[in-house]
Amino acid sequence: MTTSIQTETPQTGHASKTLELTLRAARPANDAGFLARWLTHPASHYWEMQDITPSQAEEYLAQIVSDDAQDAWIVCERDQPLAYAETYDPARVLLTDVFDAEPGDLGMHLLVAPPPANPAERRNGLTSAVMSRVVEWCVQELGARRIVVEPDARNEAIARKNQEVGFRFLREVDLPGKVAALSILDAADAGHPAPNDPTPHLSPAMMEPAQRHILAKALQEFNHEHLIESREISEGLWETPMPDGTVYQYRADILKLHHWVIDEASLVHLNPATSERLSLDAQEFIAQLHSELGVPDRLLGTYLEELASTLASAAFKNYRGGPNSRQLAQGRRDDVAADFQQVEAAMTEGHPCFVATNGRIGFGLEDFRSFAPEAGARFRYVWVAAQKVHAVLEVSASSTADEHWSEELTEQTRREFRTRLENLGLNPEEYVWIPVHPWQFQHRIAISFAPDIAAHRLVVLGEAPDWYQPQQSIRTAFNRSHPERSYIKTALSIQNMGFLRGLSPAYMRATPAINDWVADLVRGDPTLRNANFDVLREHASVGYTGDAYHRTETKSDQQKMLAALWRESPLPKLTEGERIITMASLLHRDAQGRPVVVELMKASGLQPAAWIREYLQAYLVPVLHCLEVHDLAFMPHGENLILRVREGRVTGAFMKDIGEEAAIIGERELPEEISRMRHVIDDAEAAQLIFTDVFGGVLRHLVGILHADGVLGQEDFWRIVREVIDAYRAEGLPRRRALDLDVPEFRHSCLNRLQLRNTLEMVDLQDASGSLIYTGTLENPIV
Repeated sequence: MTTSIQTETPQTGHASKTLELTLRAARPANDAGFLARWLTHPASHYWEMQDITPSQAEEYLAQIVSDDAQDAWIVCERDQPLAYAETYDPARVLLTDVFDAEPGDLGMHLLVAPPPANPAERRNGLTSAVMSRVVEWCVQELGARRIVVEPDARNEAIARKNQEVGFRFLREVDLPGKVAALSILDAADAGHPAPNDPTPHLSPAMMEPAQRHILAKALQEFNHEHLIESREISEGLWETPMPDGTVYQYRADILKLHHWVIDEASLVHLNPATSERLSLDAQEFIAQLHSELGVPDRLLGTYLEELASTLASAAFKNYRGGPNSRQLAQGRRDDVAADFQQVEAAMTEGHPCFVATNGRIGFGLEDFRSFAPEAGARFRYVWVAAQKVHAVLEVSASSTADEHWSEELTEQTRREFRTRLENLGLNPEEYVWIPVHPWQFQHRIAISFAPDIAAHRLVVLGEAPDWYQPQQSIRTAFNRSHPERSYIKTALSIQNMGFLRGLSPAYMRATPAINDWVADLVRGDPTLRNANFDVLREHASVGYTGDAYHRTETKSDQQKMLAALWRESPLPKLTEGERIITMASLLHRDAQGRPVVVELMKASGLQPAAWIREYLQAYLVPVLHCLEVHDLAFMPHGENLILRVREGRVTGAFMKDIGEEAAIIGERELPEEISRMRHVIDDAEAAQLIFTDVFGGVLRHLVGILHADGVLGQEDFWRIVREVIDAYRAEGLPRRRALDLDVPEFRHSCLNRLQLRNTLEMVDLQDASGSLIYTGTLENPIV
């Protein structure tokens, strides 16, 4: 089969020749010679085969030709080879861990012969012509429904060629030897340039499931918190009336802890008078009910804006696709760091309780693409030097400042930083270095701290070379260049989930000492060691206080704009064959609705009850042990726990976010420098931490998934929880306090009520427990 394609001469740019391009199967013995010459040409460096020999090229081709999941093709003009193409099944080759392939998907690689050395002999448009012909071949001859490509993300030239023939970029993925720009072409769009649309995710097709999911979550959580009153109109069919006379109807089961499990597919918005189905609109839903929900008029716009951003994020997640739950559960054995970060970026849900979880007021579209965790992009920190009289680097007792910098920055980077200061006539010994999030530098530091920069109290040093990937806790980033190095957490002054996400220099002072103390306690406890439970220490911190904002006695958000901490990476702590996932991923469902937790159970070979028991031994027992034996409370939600996993089984856990959220809740002696940790509460409130944070914040959502998928009934689930607690108690360990977890009911803490009441500052951080809102009681599911 031939296709007529016009090319242009370099001199005139006018169409001059019609190419008759044909494709034939590659013949290893005949084609290896010219293919080796092409691959070793500098123009082909992205193929990373610059040293291949003809014999190696023949062997390479033979392997592909003999594989029933791959094919190799030669593109010819009158039998003269012009290009080399590979096609493959992405469900079996290369993309098996990162792409949820569908029937009819076909992967493709293309290498056009390097251009002649003489510019006059080159033919403009040749690459485009070859690209179009290969796409046509894939669709018409090979029956591809979609074509997938994964060029090196740095290869801007091929990205433009891909766009010319209709490929649309989805996301970056880690593949062996490269970060790839995963892109896809629907057969119907072949030959048509992809629209230059900066918001391809904001389409009806992507937004409708986002609206459906957010509305179902709002109905679930607002019913749970008794913010709305719904009525059962027939068995399992519920209706929520709206002030405008319309209703939302849906099928739901109500489980223990007044947890509503709503079938999203059943959700409809109806006009009862006409039986007309209306559009799903989460913002309209909130706007109509804002008085009943307790949203102050002055903050309604802010909450609606956070909700719009959450919808945009959900639509983007739908557009970018992602690995499916089976792939996330099985993991990537080739690269533990890439595997871990793939899980971080793949999450479709924010906090399981809150409705508006991705507010990020302050981010623009490019900021979203660069710094939102679901985008999976990487960035470099901007570094500033601060006068030591106004900024102190605090480090762990087991380290020194010099050791800290040698572990986190290369010698060349440290030398460049010192040289920058010396060139300004400044003494490097009088300054300390602070990493700054690029968004924070652009929008806050360079503006709000302009006088400090001009006076050289702060000096801009530029970027350091390491690349970082944002985590679900959006202020924190993971080092992708050197995964064994620390996370960095910095101030990021965007409005998100009830707070402006700053970081207090005053709070940073005691952070390493608090983490040292907690780590020594945890690592010295045999029960926690046996449970494979550990903490990720925040081992260094720094914050700047030389600005005008700190010279006032008035507390302000501006005092939390320039600070940072370093947290241990979990990777050096792993053993052979072990991987890590965030505990939040247990609540994740992929685009087909399949939950990660169920896929983990399948991968483990355990029955669901046995799997849950092991998970609770790694999660619930250490949290309870720390409370009862040490008066030590963590914030044990899904994002703060990193689970250690081996062949689908949970074998241990890391707790993080120690400096800001860990607390000592009893009257035990503490070093003065960490005394801010002490928040004494009585036994009933201590037990409430288990009921609210563990039972209500994590386990009720997990049991809802298992119930909905028919994997494990709620009675069995809560019986296992009770048995795990009883087995731990039977060990008879000495305890500082014995929490009464046998009460028939406990207070119902309502998180959405906090955010709805004040989306700008939903709790007073100086009295977080006193800020909580309780509504009635819940029956204890383990009694």
